[in-house]
Amino acid sequence: MNTTDPIADMLTRLRNASQARHAAVDVPFSRMKLAIAKILEQEGYVSGFDIKDQDNSKALRVNLKYDSQKRPVLNGLRRVSKPGLRVYAGMHDMPRVLGGAGTVVVSTNRGIMTGREARRRHLGGELIAEIW
Repeated sequence: MNTTDPIADMLTRLRNASQARHAAVDVPFSRMKLAIAKILEQEGYVSGFDIKDQDNSKALRVNLKYDSQKRPVLNGLRRVSKPGLRVYAGMHDMPRVLGGAGTVVVSTNRGIMTGREARRRHLGGELIAEIW
């Protein structure tokens, strides 16, 4: 299947699987999706991820995380910059999601990182997604 926005597809799969209380979700592999999965893991939204070889292609299996009452840790995801409307922010304009309780994922010239890390390194870039 050919999608126009593979990152939005990944975020939608994560959101749907989290709401349906699935243990894991598979998404087609790309290096950008791998970088986003690494950020989700280091920020504590998912418990881990693996790269799986399926037939002739790779897939990224993301293991979802739940609290003690079986509520998803990953409450919301929103794609910010879309193929039809790219959104950029400088270091001083980097948004804070839910007053700092959430995370913004930014694509900079130094790689994909959180908004907090981009501010610390004095970088701006394309706002990929907001996670809370």
